[in-house]
Amino acid sequence: MNVLVINAGSSSLKYQLLDTKTREVYAKGNCERIGIDGSFVGHEERGGEKKKLEVALPDHKTAVKYVFQILDEAGFDTAKIEGIGHRVVQGGWYFPESKVVTDETLGWVREVAPLAPLHNYAEADVIQICREMFPSIGNVIVADTSFHYNIPEKAWRYALPRDVVDKLHIRKYGAHGTSHRYIWRTTSQFLNGDVHKLVSCHLGSGASLAAIQDGHDMDTTMGLTPLDGLIMGTRCGTIDPATVCYLVREGGYTIDEVDTMMNKQSGLLALSGVSSDSRDIEAGAEKGDKNCQMALDMFYYRTSQLIAEMAQSMHGFDTMAFSAGIGENSAEMRLGVAKELEWLGVKIDEKANEVRSDEPRVISTPDSKVKVLVVPTNEEYMIALDVEELLSK
Repeated sequence: MNVLVINAGSSSLKYQLLDTKTREVYAKGNCERIGIDGSFVGHEERGGEKKKLEVALPDHKTAVKYVFQILDEAGFDTAKIEGIGHRVVQGGWYFPESKVVTDETLGWVREVAPLAPLHNYAEADVIQICREMFPSIGNVIVADTSFHYNIPEKAWRYALPRDVVDKLHIRKYGAHGTSHRYIWRTTSQFLNGDVHKLVSCHLGSGASLAAIQDGHDMDTTMGLTPLDGLIMGTRCGTIDPATVCYLVREGGYTIDEVDTMMNKQSGLLALSGVSSDSRDIEAGAEKGDKNCQMALDMFYYRTSQLIAEMAQSMHGFDTMAFSAGIGENSAEMRLGVAKELEWLGVKIDEKANEVRSDEPRVISTPDSKVKVLVVPTNEEYMIALDVEELLSK
């Protein structure tokens, strides 16, 4: 099936056109700075050179129109697109699995938007645009939170008053669920089913872990929002929740200022004082920057801590897989995390760890008690498979 996958943000729209049977990616790109001066589209076809096209994109509707236009101009018959898959950040309590877009399901995306206001509203708008512009093409909602929705209650429930929790739908929702689902699927296929308790490590500028036992999610590190859990590029991760109260009461910050601080000014950026990009931080540490080295040490420490926490939810683990921007590309980060876990019998083959590849690979030693893999993620393919399954019905 030819599927167009769309991932809309507040001022961006990423797209990928692919064939679910052959896995060929015909084209992909990103519309950036939508509604802002200097908007442009980065576009590439069949793995070729990426082109930067400066084009006015005053709104998401214009961006969607331009995506179809650029595909047509590149020689792709957009009439042969058989389905559109939409990544939705927050599915709330309505999306324990992916669903076909209807008036009702689209309304649900808007209803739960207060849990992810920067994402869901834009995503809902783009879904509506696609329905209006291309009424003959089916649309499917694939929520990042779906994979985590059925974790055990002891893992998702917060110890807050039940009336408050029930009224406001407060619970652990997690994120990156589509990626974690893909990592499990690929790891299981690669190891011919010889994996039962996997800690999936999606480590990028946004980062989370998931404990997956025989394909079922048992726990994850992100919470009500993507702020919880690991130290990330600009997010602080888990801290004492009273820190928010203290900053407001004693520091004089507003709630919005604290929200911005914790989501956009913290994490590796704040620790290093250099950058939110791990490559810049690793380079700084090599030059002797103590703040950069501390940022790395804290990232290794916190990640290994939470890997052990995920393992506890399954009463052990036999496999762990690194993925996403940092997990796939930083041998130094992988080694640093693995060394923190040596006490659990995790051993890395340092030569295998240095190999770069777009394919899944084992990087642990034969005598490691836990198999360690690098598994490049592919959320777009996972979304396309959901589109194929649901629209085929």
